[in-house]
Amino acid sequence: MEMSMEDLAACRIAYVRQVGPYGSANVQAMNQLKQWAIEKQLLTETAILFGIPQDDPTTTPPHHCRYDAAIVLHELELPEDDSIEIGELQGGNYLICKVRHTAEGIQQAWNDMIPYLQNNQYIIDQQPVLERYRWDLLEQHECEICVPVKKV
Repeated sequence: MEMSMEDLAACRIAYVRQVGPYGSANVQAMNQLKQWAIEKQLLTETAILFGIPQDDPTTTPPHHCRYDAAIVLHELELPEDDSIEIGELQGGNYLICKVRHTAEGIQQAWNDMIPYLQNNQYIIDQQPVLERYRWDLLEQHECEICVPVKKV
C-alpha cells in the first residue's frame, strides 16, 4: 500500500451536503456535485474532488451524519446558485494512502494506516478524514484516503 505525508493547502470548495446514514446517499451527493460541475465546466482533467465525512458514525447517530461531496474551486467568483454551497477546506498535515476504490481497499488502508501512524508517532488530528479523487486515479478506480495527523 502506497503511503506518504503531505501538507495540504487550504482551498475554497463547492459542495453538496448529504445528511443521514453514510452509504448510497453519499454516491447521490457526489453525482449531484458532478452534474453541477459539468454544467459549470469545472469537471476537467485537473479537477480535484473530495468526499468529506464530517462525523464519526460510531459516536454520531446515523440520521445526523453529514457527508460533503466537494470540488476544489480555482476561480475567484462563481455565479449565484442555490443548489450548491461554498466553503473552505482547512489545510494541514495529512497521511495520504492511495487505495483501490472498493470497500475492501478502504478497509485494508485503515488496517495498514493505524499501525503506520503508531509506529511513526502520529495521532489523528481533529479535522475530517478526506477521500480525494483526481482524474488520473479515477481512471484506475483508485482514490486517496487523506488522514489529518499531528506528531505525538
